[in-house]
Amino acid sequence: MKEEATSNDTVMIAAFEGWNDACQAATNVVRHLTAVYESREVRSIRCDGFYDYQQTRPIVCHATGRRRIVWPQTTFWDIAVAPGRHLIAQLAPEPNYRWREYCRESLRIADELDVTHVVMLGSMFADCPHTRPLPVDVNCENADVDPDQRYSGPAGIPTILDDIAAQDGFDTTTMWASVPQYLGDGDCAQATLDLLGRLSDLLGVDLDAGDLPRKAEEWKAQASMLVRCNDALQDYVRHLEAKYDRHDKARREASLGGPQCEQLVREAEAFLKDLG
Repeated sequence: MKEEATSNDTVMIAAFEGWNDACQAATNVVRHLTAVYESREVRSIRCDGFYDYQQTRPIVCHATGRRRIVWPQTTFWDIAVAPGRHLIAQLAPEPNYRWREYCRESLRIADELDVTHVVMLGSMFADCPHTRPLPVDVNCENADVDPDQRYSGPAGIPTILDDIAAQDGFDTTTMWASVPQYLGDGDCAQATLDLLGRLSDLLGVDLDAGDLPRKAEEWKAQASMLVRCNDALQDYVRHLEAKYDRHDKARREASLGGPQCEQLVREAEAFLKDLG
């Protein structure tokens, strides 16, 4: 398991709008980095053949008095995150068609840019309370993960890109942030901030958080106000808090080892089963 990229590694992060991007938490990591650091567009993938324009529509905009059609596109950025340290970022709407071909093209560009480590960013709605740390799952390609804890179900383009990248010999890491599903689809700065923190750990670089901490506090305050105005939602959040706290306590106790801790884990699992 590769917990930290070395200074010799060229890391590419990839984030896709759509199904894999609850509250835009993943793609906003890329947007944030290109805003706070010197960055330049270095490659792109044309949209032809990869998108259903009734699902991912072109956008009409007007600049300098002229109309312009902006088509869906994959863009690769070179971002200078530290002296002598650059990060490649791939940002795109999730394609509708020809995923294997799309991933091969993405990895061909990654190879041209001397990328050795590909990091997939994603965010998903989950039953987690906004009053507790948001879960961020980080998995490396060769990590020893309990089979019962592995996800089984529908896959998005980050999963496919991760699989093909691993087959092609890249080091790979996936980072998924969980977002409270009861808060709707507005931006979740807290999840973006948490993903940025995990990315900092992987790179060994203290990435500039900019105004994300302030936005995260505003997000929490707005969420708390929404919950206070709805009795049913308050009860639901208290239920999620109890579930989170019990599971967190069991995990901390289990890290100590021993039969007593194993008993605590069994009690926690029984408790969560009763809640479920």
